[in-house]
Amino acid sequence: MMNARGTGDEPRNLPPSGWDRDTCLVAAAAAAISVASFLVCYHAGDILLYGDAVAHINIARRVFDSRTPGPLQLGTVWLPLPHLVILPFVRGRWLWQTGIGGSLPSMVAFILGVVGIFRLARILLQSIAAPPPASRLIAFVSAAIYALNPNLLYMQSTAMTESLYLALFIWSVAYMQEFLCLTHGRLSGTTIRVRRALWKCGVSAGAASLTRYDGWFLAATLAGILLVLYVRDRARDSASLQLCIRFCLVLAAAPALWLAYNSIVYRNPLEFANGPYSARAIERKSVPATPPHPGSRDLPLAALYFVKCAGLNVAENSLGWLWVILALTASAGLARKRRLAASALLWSPIGFYSLSVAYAGVPIYMPDWYPHSAYNVRYGLQLLPAFAVLLPVGAFLLVERLSIPSLKRVLGITAALLLAASYISLWHAQPVCYREAFINSRTRLTLESQLATHLAELPPNASFLMYLGNHVGALQQAGIPLRRSVNEGNHRVWMQPSDPQGLWERALARPSDFVDYVVAVDGDPVAEAMRRQSLRILTRLTVEGQPPTTIYLAR
Repeated sequence: MMNARGTGDEPRNLPPSGWDRDTCLVAAAAAAISVASFLVCYHAGDILLYGDAVAHINIARRVFDSRTPGPLQLGTVWLPLPHLVILPFVRGRWLWQTGIGGSLPSMVAFILGVVGIFRLARILLQSIAAPPPASRLIAFVSAAIYALNPNLLYMQSTAMTESLYLALFIWSVAYMQEFLCLTHGRLSGTTIRVRRALWKCGVSAGAASLTRYDGWFLAATLAGILLVLYVRDRARDSASLQLCIRFCLVLAAAPALWLAYNSIVYRNPLEFANGPYSARAIERKSVPATPPHPGSRDLPLAALYFVKCAGLNVAENSLGWLWVILALTASAGLARKRRLAASALLWSPIGFYSLSVAYAGVPIYMPDWYPHSAYNVRYGLQLLPAFAVLLPVGAFLLVERLSIPSLKRVLGITAALLLAASYISLWHAQPVCYREAFINSRTRLTLESQLATHLAELPPNASFLMYLGNHVGALQQAGIPLRRSVNEGNHRVWMQPSDPQGLWERALARPSDFVDYVVAVDGDPVAEAMRRQSLRILTRLTVEGQPPTTIYLAR
């Protein structure tokens, strides 16, 4: 094909590596859609419905707004990149208080994700010598399916991590597909563009590994693909071996850094997986007397729940299953073409989430399946790239085999009607991700709103002892800087097994020495500590569905 110095000819049927006119057009359209969707959600007061969105914003904020500021405020369990990306946007009080500072990075990631879908579809089509007009049209359709999804439009308006991870995931797959097309699925001989494609794939996947744990599964899969190529093609030259090693090191860097961070700071490299704030610990604490969630220790059922959840994110009722069946059929057709093998990576979320539901204590609840609730249904968005790319590309391959023009038109009209009916059904029933956020936030927001009103009426510059893990949104709504509170973030986690001299522990033992007021929510560490105190009660708030909350006068 070419020598290791990169003097061979590259395929001319791949899209240019830079941003051409079509790419800029897609980006501009995605930006307009993103801003319009955000303005609707912001005007309705919906961008802070998810408790996790509020938490992400305030984790970023406390890196510099805390009595003990610094990078250790990033904590564990959640990976650090989303908070580092949000951090510059929440330094201003208004952007922090309104939540807009957390939405801006998600909106940028949404635009990049739409562009990535457009590019991936073009790579797949042009690598099989599709006519340029058809390739351009199908790529626009793929971008539209992704950009107009009602659930993603809501999520990109919030500080949740889905939009950022999806963008990184899409670009990782796009660059791997470009690499395979440029090398014809082999590892011997590389040009500068080939090395760049693989390097960009590694960097994108590495960033994904610092965003969500899905990225760790993706990184392992990408490394496996390259190692298979190395072994299968007997590419024993030193250049190919170095390429494999460097790529695998790039992919392993992010997980290794996070394991090292947890080991040094928490004295447990797996603190995020088995610590007191892990998904498994939260499940044991929140539902100790109920049966395990559906799919627990049952991998096939876990996979079924996730696939059903993915269908629910693109259509209501049985239409969602139709999307899944059609996408799987299209993927089977693409799998027969060797250079399109990377498209199978779009299905990798099934493996990760099936394992997570079955063995990591991660539940998925859906309104129409037991236990008839809404929790973690947003995870189904991880298959949206598969639907957006595989369905149009697979439809094109099918149409190309047909020699009846009228039948082609019928298929095109049918596909357009399916898309319209699916997304209209989502808007009519309300996007399931929005329903999840709304259902689970009603009582929390009521309590935080009442608590914020009372806190804002206290003297300026008053200080508080408060556990922020549950209701940091009250301080955010009231515009009270986090550094005016002593909270669990001031605990020195590296002091093992206990830290009686830590600020958090001393404030719990003697609140009047450190703060003016104490905010205790029944069941949290502050409420437990207040049982041993005799402080004057100023206010007691009761909201149905939430534990009683008490404000004490400390001094």
